[in-house]
Amino acid sequence: MPAITPTSMIGRGVRAVTEVTLTASDTLAYDPGVPGSVLLLRNPTGGALSPTITGSLASTAIDVDGYGTVSAASYAVGSIPAGAARVIPLDSIKRFLEGTVTITGGTGLVATFLKAV
Repeated sequence: MPAITPTSMIGRGVRAVTEVTLTASDTLAYDPGVPGSVLLLRNPTGGALSPTITGSLASTAIDVDGYGTVSAASYAVGSIPAGAARVIPLDSIKRFLEGTVTITGGTGLVATFLKAV
């Protein structure tokens, strides 16, 4: 389980980003106490990929205003076509990211984790 290394967004100016090519299962160190973290998933492969993000302690039943009870056990990013990218503001899915966070189903995707620390 390789870890997706964050790139710090603290400070001014241009910075080099750390990119990680995903394997069958990778970990992400999401910290809900650090707002503004973003995960970019880019697909340089020849086919579509559909990754899933799972927190080991995420609840299987949470109440969401306007929706009722939903499962936060895993977050399906959806299909990322070849050559496309998706950006996920992690605070918007924080209920899915409790505990140890793993990403599966994204072998070959290139991940960039931007963190405000």
